[in-house]
Amino acid sequence: MIKNKNIDCGKAFDWGRASEDYAKFRDIYPAAFYEKIIELGLCVKGQKVLDIGTGTGVLPRNMYKYGAKFTGADISENQIEQARRLSAEAGLNIDYIVTSAEEADFLENSFDAVTACQCYVYFDKDIVFNKIHKILKDSGNFCILFMSWLIEESEIARRSEELILKYNPHWSAHSMKRFTYDFPEQAQGLFEVADSFCYDLSVTFTRESWHGRMRACRGIGASSLSAEDIAAWEKEHIEYLQSVPETFDILHFASILNLRKK
Repeated sequence: MIKNKNIDCGKAFDWGRASEDYAKFRDIYPAAFYEKIIELGLCVKGQKVLDIGTGTGVLPRNMYKYGAKFTGADISENQIEQARRLSAEAGLNIDYIVTSAEEADFLENSFDAVTACQCYVYFDKDIVFNKIHKILKDSGNFCILFMSWLIEESEIARRSEELILKYNPHWSAHSMKRFTYDFPEQAQGLFEVADSFCYDLSVTFTRESWHGRMRACRGIGASSLSAEDIAAWEKEHIEYLQSVPETFDILHFASILNLRKK
């Protein structure tokens, strides 16, 4: 379980509780998301890449075809178990370890790039920036990535968020708006900004896959809600989704901060 006073009003959450749904429903990034990373010259053939907060290995598994040698690290044993299963089923040679970003133990100058997708908010940045600086090779990159739906652009996303908040009013990952990352003060003297931008992406869902995506979020599947509350949310959300088309698009935004080691 993880507790952070700045996340969900300090309520405990555990991504391991959502691992099966995460593996099935959160592999949703469109091709354009990965192509942007390639355009930055990252995660390509000849590079060694560490993906911290890898979850079920979504980023390494989808970028494997570009030729980089990946290692995925995550604090949750359940997430890594799913990452290993999915990688083995696809015949992908990806190394995975169970560790937090703060406690990851690698040799200095080991990686050409470190990626962190959807997990930057959870890090102790005073520790993580120093650690990543040490394990990156000279002029290596630390790429921070985030993607979220936009409720102001989608009635379906707005109504789904409202239902999550009905059952979990402490969930703080709601009402996301487009943003670009500020340069972190903890990175001063260690990194410089190579790229920083935000762009829009459209993601296609079915009723089932959108419901699964919502169930696999921190506000429901990873939360400390009771089984009864989750079941009640699920019933109400499924009932709502009967009123929307079977297939629909949800507009998302993605924000990337690509830092280069000094």
